[in-house]
Amino acid sequence: MNFSEMFNIGLMQGFAGLSLFAVLLLMGLGLAIIFGQMGVINMAHGEFMTVGAYTIYLGSQLASNHMPQMLPYYFPLAVLLAFAFAFALGWMVEWGLIRHLYKRPLDTLLATWGISLAMQQMFRTFIGPKEVSPTLPNWLLGSWAPSPGLDIPINGMFVLGLTTVVTLGVLLALSKSRWGLRVRATVSNRAMANATGIDTKKTDRLTFAIGCGIAGMAGAAFTTIGSTGPTSGQLYIVDSFLVVTFGGAASLLGTVVSAFGIAQTQSISEFFLTGSMAKVLTLSLIVLILMIRPQGLFASKVRR
Repeated sequence: MNFSEMFNIGLMQGFAGLSLFAVLLLMGLGLAIIFGQMGVINMAHGEFMTVGAYTIYLGSQLASNHMPQMLPYYFPLAVLLAFAFAFALGWMVEWGLIRHLYKRPLDTLLATWGISLAMQQMFRTFIGPKEVSPTLPNWLLGSWAPSPGLDIPINGMFVLGLTTVVTLGVLLALSKSRWGLRVRATVSNRAMANATGIDTKKTDRLTFAIGCGIAGMAGAAFTTIGSTGPTSGQLYIVDSFLVVTFGGAASLLGTVVSAFGIAQTQSISEFFLTGSMAKVLTLSLIVLILMIRPQGLFASKVRR
């Protein structure tokens, strides 16, 4: 194998890491908003991702069986619906349960774990226990070959583009929008935010719902690179918490950097090692770095 072939394989493996990075980043962004900004440990975050993935699958089934002329166009609409359904479900979960458990992290963890198990059973009952895959439109299939021997999947490019748009949107919303101002004020000083007229309860609900909606979009992205089953979300929940913790719990920039580092480390090491050993290597590096820097890569600066 000459240098050119090795270089092309390295690039393709790196791009495979970018696809994993896109899913981890979307999951991590939603979790960073919920966990980093609100302090809520949402163990059902993976199931909100699964809601988004099943939305894409059901949309493809509807288009294939009843509206075949919509098959080339359903996917962008289904992505928006994935956000909407996960957002609405997150809103109801916060209103019905989470709002009663703030400042009780252990109770929140147990409650959301129970929600996770209940949602998994609902997926098995109403959709089925087997893994399913959507029928992707033709424009998401195939690959782009910028040079001989180098093939970059089009679906990976789409997922990367979607992730970029969502990430920039979240960063702009937190820094420029009225919602972002309310979130930052609530995180900094809840009592003072209430005194200035901010409805912190409504802000919490909207923040939780947006975080769940972003997880739904992560599920939509996931359908382009893998099949979906009732427990698919659990495959990413641990990695998502690692992304948020490793980057710094309240830092969205840290979430981006840590998602990229974890995904690339795992993808490249999988080329040389087995999947389980690559996971062990990635986790060992994270633990080692957190031992040196327990506050994460980008610690939030708090005025004392």
